[in-house]
Amino acid sequence: MLVQWRLLATDSSDARFDVFKNGVKVIRTGAGEATNWRDVSGDLQARYAVRRVDDQKPSDALNLPDGYLSIPLDRPAGGITPDGVAYEYQANDGTVGDLDGDGRYEIILKWQPTNAKDNAFAGFTGPTLIDAYRLDGRRLWRIDLGRNIRSGAHYTQMVVQDFDGDGRAEVALKTADGTIDGAGRAIGDAEADWREDGGEIPSHDRTGAERKPDGSLAAGLVGRILSGPEFITVFDGRTGAALASAPYVPSRGRAGDDATSEEMAAIWGDGYGNRSERYLGGAADLDGRLPSIVMARGYYGRTVVAAWDWRDGRLSQRWVFDSDTAPEGYAGQGNHQFSVADVDGDGRQEIIYGTMALDDDGTPLWTTRLGHGDAMHVGDLDPTRPGLEKFGVHENVVGNGGVGSAMVDASTGEILWRTPGQQDVGRGVAIDIDPRYPGAEVWASNSNDLYSADGRVISPTHPQQMNFAIWWDGDALRELLDGTRIFKWDWENQRSVPLLSAEGAASNNGTKANPVLVADILGDWREEVIWRTADNSALRIYVTPHPTAIRHVTLMHDAQYRSQVSGQNSAYNQPSHPSFAFKTAQPAESGH
Repeated sequence: MLVQWRLLATDSSDARFDVFKNGVKVIRTGAGEATNWRDVSGDLQARYAVRRVDDQKPSDALNLPDGYLSIPLDRPAGGITPDGVAYEYQANDGTVGDLDGDGRYEIILKWQPTNAKDNAFAGFTGPTLIDAYRLDGRRLWRIDLGRNIRSGAHYTQMVVQDFDGDGRAEVALKTADGTIDGAGRAIGDAEADWREDGGEIPSHDRTGAERKPDGSLAAGLVGRILSGPEFITVFDGRTGAALASAPYVPSRGRAGDDATSEEMAAIWGDGYGNRSERYLGGAADLDGRLPSIVMARGYYGRTVVAAWDWRDGRLSQRWVFDSDTAPEGYAGQGNHQFSVADVDGDGRQEIIYGTMALDDDGTPLWTTRLGHGDAMHVGDLDPTRPGLEKFGVHENVVGNGGVGSAMVDASTGEILWRTPGQQDVGRGVAIDIDPRYPGAEVWASNSNDLYSADGRVISPTHPQQMNFAIWWDGDALRELLDGTRIFKWDWENQRSVPLLSAEGAASNNGTKANPVLVADILGDWREEVIWRTADNSALRIYVTPHPTAIRHVTLMHDAQYRSQVSGQNSAYNQPSHPSFAFKTAQPAESGH
């Protein structure tokens, strides 16, 4: 039986802990020892508790005999769209926050209907629902975003952190007329229906379009939401009640929420909501004191990023960045996610928005002009260099000079090294999987090669897995997560070794195959993974069974990691990276 517990940033470096079994102290850890202990005589019925030596009261441990904590879900009933199509609900992406201030995280979960749509495609969808659950399975509240928020990966991003410093997390969402908060109250006009009921407009995008007899392309409008009020709303984490709303920034049109298709095409690049209705969200510490809400719209062309503060019961706008008024080279650089990190070391975090970055005050910091991409990683990827790095893959290789992937200095945007690409490079990973080389190893779908952090080819073979990452076993290397399986890269034999196959679990978002969440939310510094069950009846929080000799503060007390966890659910989910690199490197073999 493995017992593990948190080391907090506020704990002293030599803090010691007592472990109790069935009320009897069985061990006191030594100063500097890891915060886990294997009870070789443990049994499934035993009850454990842990107390820091200078504390009075032990904290009871969760007992997980199956290797995971099962949280029953209240699955919503399905429905029927106006055109008669039935849909059901699947548990989708999630995040965590201490909503009630009790020191334990709650789970905030997005329910997505089975008729959710990518922006390229027309059609009605069922509404998106947001639930909050305690770890004991009690549902705290449900928010119904309503018919005027379309369902799909690019429409709803959940931003959860303690924005006002009161010890409880709030929830920020994009809302619209008819959103019902956790207290049953409507936002805006509860009767409004802004969904398009038919029609089409000319399109230059092949995906999702219908080809006409004359060879032209047309995009259908049915089910799209191209007019009506839009809001940003902050909700009370305890009750789900709306605390404040403000008009969403930016609006669709120059003068407000309504715009003609011609105006939308001129502003965003199309007139049917493919580009204008792509939203991103996250949290960033912009003042060195408290996190701010960061909401964004657009990344293929015009890009607008707005930062908001929730302080003293008031929602206020901190700043707005608009690529239309920025220097040349900042439009069309966004990814299907953004990342957050303090890239200049001033104690305030910047926004790395794909292949460009914004300073903590919203001013342009740098752009590589390499364009849109599907995946990126920001952290201390190369610890032999000062500061942080950003690795990303790129889609428009025709327009960016044939660059398929690139490693960039996160403070300046200087391209440190690159790899060529001949077509859209849709996958790329940067994590430490080989102890012979310092920092992250890097690979992407445009090459079979595995690269060191400084751009050297270190192997002609890389892991087949190019999805997610997790700290799972006992060493400081990171493991590979793909679908519902976890793998260890055997760097000596160049193969992926299975560590866990989560039978009965399911991943999210089709070929993206991501979990609900990966984060350090229980136990010591290793990460947990949350998957839904295949029948959507429960969430499972899987916890590592492996002991570790490494003592480390919980990753959630690293500001960069915490911010990246907040944004992990945004659109195309990416693993979270801390601001530091674990020391794993050993001298490479001769010839490498």
